[in-house]
Amino acid sequence: MNAAVDAPWLQRQRQRLLAQRGHAWLLQGPSGLGQYALGLSLAQAWLCEQPTAAGACGVCDSCHLIVSRSHPDLVVLMPETEMLERGWPLTESAQKDIDDKKRKPSKEIRVEAMRDMVGFAQRTSARGRGTAVLVYPAERMNTVTANALLKTLEEPAGDTRFVLASESAHQLLPTIRSRCQTHVMGWPSDEEATGWLLAQAEAAGIKVGDGSPARVWLQAAGGRPEDALDWARAGLTAQRWSELPQSLARGDWTLVSDWPASQQLAVLQKLCHDLMSVAGGGAPRFFDAASLPPAPRWGVLARWSKALLNDARTVEHPYNAGLMQEAWVAATRQVLSRTPQGA
Repeated sequence: MNAAVDAPWLQRQRQRLLAQRGHAWLLQGPSGLGQYALGLSLAQAWLCEQPTAAGACGVCDSCHLIVSRSHPDLVVLMPETEMLERGWPLTESAQKDIDDKKRKPSKEIRVEAMRDMVGFAQRTSARGRGTAVLVYPAERMNTVTANALLKTLEEPAGDTRFVLASESAHQLLPTIRSRCQTHVMGWPSDEEATGWLLAQAEAAGIKVGDGSPARVWLQAAGGRPEDALDWARAGLTAQRWSELPQSLARGDWTLVSDWPASQQLAVLQKLCHDLMSVAGGGAPRFFDAASLPPAPRWGVLARWSKALLNDARTVEHPYNAGLMQEAWVAATRQVLSRTPQGA
């Protein structure tokens, strides 16, 4: 089980959700708050042989089957890339196609997997506790896949319960959203986020010293603990984060050169966000104000933000990664050289 399920803010939410009735939940909110962990823990509690008000017992055969990714009454629908990353087995045919290099793992939830789930939902529970379906990230369904799910949500067969988790619920079909009870993910307190982050970092063998790096990791992640843990794993330091804005303004890409393109783009979007906030008279969220270059006019930044948003649609499969980064370097220098007086 994902260690994030032990996070105190997730424990509170799980207990509230388990106390309510309903056959389908939609967990929505920004990334890094534990949607996947909460969704999986709900499914585990539904199938547990000795559940409590707080959740699954964690020791029964059903719980062990979920931890081993082999429960016969649970279907997890995720992109194949996500399945492999989180240790979930693919179907025999899908794994063979990938092993034989007939295709790459899908970054979307495949319609074939959804159709298999429809058949699964019509079968009798193997262990007598009903069946459960977890869909994550739910926005990774295309229209055909979403429509296949919709039919089952409208007329669920037997004792099947669904939990959909999404960081972009607005991208889901309105008909799917309307057939689910919605839960907006709650944020942890600063103390909860810091305590959880330090514990996870230490468990991963990341040196935390006096714990001060946690502030920088959380700042870089906008307060989202799971995203902050990714920054910890990337080796982010306070000095590196504070030097980034001025370095990028000079066209120096050294501090981000060892990060993947998606992470580089995320840094640019955070920098643009903070400069827009400052230009509008607000406070920055991701960087310390003293580390930021002078903010250009808000309109210049708005156009840059739109360009970065367009880049985000193809960042995982760019036409030419080298040219894309060169374009970012040039655009960043051009935008940040335009002071308010010269914009």
